[in-house]
Amino acid sequence: MRRLRRNEGIPVPADKDAGKRDLTRIKALYAIAAAVLLFSAATGLLCGAAGIPASNFLKALLQPGAGGPDATILWFVRLPRVLACLLCGAALSVSGVVIQGVLANRLASPSVIGVNAGAGLAVTLCCAMGVFGGFPVSLAAFFGAFATVMAISLGAKKWGASRGTVILMGVAANSLLGAFSDAVTILVPEASIFRNDFKIGDFSAVTYPRLLPAALMILCSFLLLCTLANELDVLSLGEESAKSLGLNTDLARTLFLLLAAVLAGAAVSVAGLLSFVGLLVPHAVRRAATGEARHLIPLSALFGAGFVTLCDTLSRVLFSPYELPVGIIMAFLGAPFFLFLLIKGKGGHGRA
Repeated sequence: MRRLRRNEGIPVPADKDAGKRDLTRIKALYAIAAAVLLFSAATGLLCGAAGIPASNFLKALLQPGAGGPDATILWFVRLPRVLACLLCGAALSVSGVVIQGVLANRLASPSVIGVNAGAGLAVTLCCAMGVFGGFPVSLAAFFGAFATVMAISLGAKKWGASRGTVILMGVAANSLLGAFSDAVTILVPEASIFRNDFKIGDFSAVTYPRLLPAALMILCSFLLLCTLANELDVLSLGEESAKSLGLNTDLARTLFLLLAAVLAGAAVSVAGLLSFVGLLVPHAVRRAATGEARHLIPLSALFGAGFVTLCDTLSRVLFSPYELPVGIIMAFLGAPFFLFLLIKGKGGHGRA
């Protein structure tokens, strides 16, 4: 590829080293993301109100039956919790990548535009009917998330909404769906068993049976998205450009929003209404690496998993023996970042 040197009209080769530098940077980010993931997982397993000495850690991990209390804590309290943090962090981050790409809005995320709230309402309705876990809750969360994200997407397309208007639509959806959830818990008190932890976001009640259905949905959706990365890039170019390149935009948009809803709904069914993960992580990765989905999706998954796990570990050790719900820490981190993006983007009309 050749370009013209300004004011001279002389063709010169494009920078041959630019591609190599980009590839080197992306490889370095993969290495950093993997290191963050391993560090956060190890820290999450080792740290807590009841400390596990490093000398006993391997014995408890490799010999569950002979590790005594340390093995019980590790295998039935911390390991499912760390796995839930990793999966939910990855799911919410990748869901944010997809929603931002489909809506062409860098301020969009599952928590900002009401997707998490839709999943939360569905989970609350399940609890009101006496169902507190398993595939029914995960499926209900998916349908709630999918209905919300489709309503926001179709509304934005029909009315030609600006990026700022899409965010306001999400704020309205969050308030409306939250009001419905509150009404259900008042009318059916049994539905409020997990209400406080669910509204804030928390991993303290995670068990293997509760995690398994969500894990299967998250892993399948993630693998499918990785195979559709090129289509997501094309869709992100805009309606007309995507159609000119031969993409069925309506089908692609529905498919991507469905997968984003599966990811967000599965995460919400396990962790509750965690906020700002799907906004903060994709935006940071996009700035540091690239906007190409083939790298943005796996990097966001890795960094999102490590980020949520580190936040959860902090929530357990900062005020030990008391435990702060992880959603509070994420709100403290995410809300200022969201305000920064709003101010920088001039309310959604500038570049975010």
